[in-house]
Amino acid sequence: MPRKLLLRVAAVLWVVWGLVHVFAGVTIMTLPTSDAVAAVADAVPPATLAMDYPPAAGAVLKQHGWNLAWIGLTTIVCAFAMWQPRLWPVWLAAVVGGLADVGYFLFMDLGGFVNFVPGTVMTLVSGSAIILSFAAVWPLWRGTEDAPSVEATAS
Repeated sequence: MPRKLLLRVAAVLWVVWGLVHVFAGVTIMTLPTSDAVAAVADAVPPATLAMDYPPAAGAVLKQHGWNLAWIGLTTIVCAFAMWQPRLWPVWLAAVVGGLADVGYFLFMDLGGFVNFVPGTVMTLVSGSAIILSFAAVWPLWRGTEDAPSVEATAS
């Protein structure tokens, strides 16, 4: 598969991932704390999470929503920058989106607090975007002199 096509598929995956995370972030920031906790931990029966949380817990959750939103926006910006082959958006999207999903996987997925859809699917989407984009630019990062540029492999 040509390198430019790999980057474009990765870019589309990052846009999807980013939109889901912006939506999740805005949702978390706007819901009452009890509902926001239930929205995040969607595999937990909502009745067990319905309680009167202290304001500080709500603030922490709103900060989490804020982080999800800006992380999603960052990956969307990277995706548009990736459309015209560039190296920096590949790294930035992988670091920002990838590390966000590592935390999600460790604490939410492995903890059993979330359903496969949408959360785990989004982790697979970001992982796929990282793999595809790294495959496209790996020869350039390695510094292989005979590696063709991303632009040269567009056809």
